[in-house]
Amino acid sequence: MPKSELTKYNYDKMEKNFKNEKLRNVVSRTIINNGIRNSARDNHVQERLNGSFSVELDTGKVSDQKASGRCWLFSLLNVLKHDFAKKYDVKDFELSQGYLFFWDKIERANIFYDQMLETADLPADDRLVACYLAYPGGDGGEWDMAVALVQKYGVMPTSAFPESNVTNNTRDLNEVLNLKLRRDGLKLRKLVQDKASDNDIKAARKAMLAEIYRIAGYACGVPRETFDFEYRDDKKKYHLDKGLTPQKFYQKYFDIDLDDYVSVSNYPNKEMRKLYNMSFADNVVGGRHVHFLNMPMKILKHVAIKQLKDGQAVWFGNDVATQSNSKAGLLDSKLYHYDELFDVDLSMSKKDRFSYYQAVPSHAMTLTGVDLVDDKPTKWKVENSWGEKVGEKGYFKMSDSWMNDYVYEVIVNKKYLSSADQALLNQKPIELQPWE
Repeated sequence: MPKSELTKYNYDKMEKNFKNEKLRNVVSRTIINNGIRNSARDNHVQERLNGSFSVELDTGKVSDQKASGRCWLFSLLNVLKHDFAKKYDVKDFELSQGYLFFWDKIERANIFYDQMLETADLPADDRLVACYLAYPGGDGGEWDMAVALVQKYGVMPTSAFPESNVTNNTRDLNEVLNLKLRRDGLKLRKLVQDKASDNDIKAARKAMLAEIYRIAGYACGVPRETFDFEYRDDKKKYHLDKGLTPQKFYQKYFDIDLDDYVSVSNYPNKEMRKLYNMSFADNVVGGRHVHFLNMPMKILKHVAIKQLKDGQAVWFGNDVATQSNSKAGLLDSKLYHYDELFDVDLSMSKKDRFSYYQAVPSHAMTLTGVDLVDDKPTKWKVENSWGEKVGEKGYFKMSDSWMNDYVYEVIVNKKYLSSADQALLNQKPIELQPWE
């Protein structure tokens, strides 16, 4: 088919059609004066999402990831801290995100160097190499990546490793690490291409990793090997536990076996009831692989409700930037009627949104409640990690339709899956490539 050139005839015809729109001036003034989102917003959504929840966890203050991409760490630590709060009667206890963030930078650099060496014979613009080079110093992640860090390094209370300017505002550090890692990748690939000895390559790699440690240490601080755990519970009783390592602290105070938890996902562009592996996203060599079991949406809801009814929060991945109002804490598929505003059809299926890059798993949050009517969910309570100035002191309300459209995975104990669905976890996983 030949290319279509825009001509004056095209312009004139479009202009004529536009001028014939009956409400053109009214709609145009509304949008120009109020903006697109405000003009398209459905003010009745807040009414639909009011009230309380029939199933609701007793939780405390929300965390605040500030200007960082660490939602995946915050959400896992939220699950752990709620378990701790219930067991030890300390509602507003918080675990250190900065501690795991520090080790993630070291581990992620280490695995990036392996990727550069493994692909050294491929050109830099090869599809796989380009994916590795796209954002090597970034701070986004998945549940399994957070689990890998916790299982290797344990956890710390925030009092033992507080947040800093850099962990709260990660852009500058990410920029430095992107430059450093790409430069290191260039040097490592050149060493391989120049037939350098294994010892020379190992020595260069070791020196590079030591520099990454220096950058992370200067920017975030270096975690202490031991610390004293001191707190006062909600009954005002004082507690002191001395000389703990992060691993001993985790083993002593947390009963959750993270190996029992699986990612149950809903990616309609992939075959259902299949196990998928994303080893390219792993952040710890020898640690847990990033994987998910792809299932119909009704299964995600079913297992999430079961876990909530048992008193445990649910980590979930979603596209928080779509059909959301963070200030009001509202998530609803019909929050903004852009199609009605512009009189155009903007509908796409969930499958098509993934196939055409409209769907983006951009955020992780925590389910802490659900409202059931005749045993069917109507809305969900969501704990975010953006501080108390958004939503209702940091908590959002999510319609069930938004869950259908923009929730992509939930993390649940595999015991909530049926025996037949648990058996799917034993199948050989399908390995995905970064561009998939």
